[in-house]
Amino acid sequence: MRRMPAEWERQRAVLMAFPHEKTDWSRDMEGALSPFIRIAQAIAYSQAVYIICDDKEAISERFCSTNNLSFIEIPTNDTWIRDYGYISIEEDGETKLLDFSFDGWGGKFDAQLDNAVNSTLHQKGYLGITPLESIEYVLEGGSIESDGAGTILTTTNCLCNPNRNGGKSKSEVEDILAQRLGATRVLWLDYGYLAGDDTDSHIDTLARFVDARTITYVQCLDSRDEHYQALQQMHIQLKRFRTKEGKPYRLIPLPMCEAIYDAKGYRLPATYANFLITNKALVYPTYGVKTDDQAKIVLQSLFPEKELIPIRCNKLIEEGGSLHCSTMQVAY
Repeated sequence: MRRMPAEWERQRAVLMAFPHEKTDWSRDMEGALSPFIRIAQAIAYSQAVYIICDDKEAISERFCSTNNLSFIEIPTNDTWIRDYGYISIEEDGETKLLDFSFDGWGGKFDAQLDNAVNSTLHQKGYLGITPLESIEYVLEGGSIESDGAGTILTTTNCLCNPNRNGGKSKSEVEDILAQRLGATRVLWLDYGYLAGDDTDSHIDTLARFVDARTITYVQCLDSRDEHYQALQQMHIQLKRFRTKEGKPYRLIPLPMCEAIYDAKGYRLPATYANFLITNKALVYPTYGVKTDDQAKIVLQSLFPEKELIPIRCNKLIEEGGSLHCSTMQVAY
């Protein structure tokens, strides 16, 4: 039997991929590296972090301490390892790593190097004898949420999109998720998006499992905001979902982040749902706006046993992602 562990279960390590001069981050490498370093150090105080980079000596020199940090030189196209890194599963009590295909979010961006990271990292021996299974099917880690007990939360706009796998029906996707991840049921969100997002509505920007009975989600209360209608419909759908026991989920709203725009006036995909649960902490994004304080209060109530570590992520959203997108946990 297979199952996909929940993010709050014990983790062996977290993967990250750092910006370099051949990425879109090259316009401001100093500004780009700063949040990545802070994220890595926030995780590393309690668990291992494997940093994929182009120059391990240059990157390691930027850290005050390299405890729990491993620097590994592997070529990459970009930094969003959530979407091309290993997806961990448990099969018959043992961890297994899945290497799905990555096509740059439906062919929007070059992804040839990113698509080879998992096999290269495994060949280098950093995951020991943990078995790796390569799968010729496009599936991004940020597009799925697991409760650890067989339920997968996802969005129709991403997993059924014609730009992934030619466009599969829900039932066809469910068969794949059952076979590869051990999913026994799939909760589909048909509504919800963020302006400026290139992922076609990844679930980790919109709604997240906190435990098997609790979902936190982005709520928009401003009827003048372009997201209002879609997120209201998403909320209605979330209220209809039921746990395996047939009970309504405990739904906890996160504030819609105050609108943030780039230099050209385009809205950026700022979201508080893009947090990372680690073994001892909750590392979460902030954006230097008033809604940061509201988000902290909600997240503290959801994770009272965790240390909350805020990381300013404005530079990340300029490139289309946020904190969770830049990390991928590996299960024990």
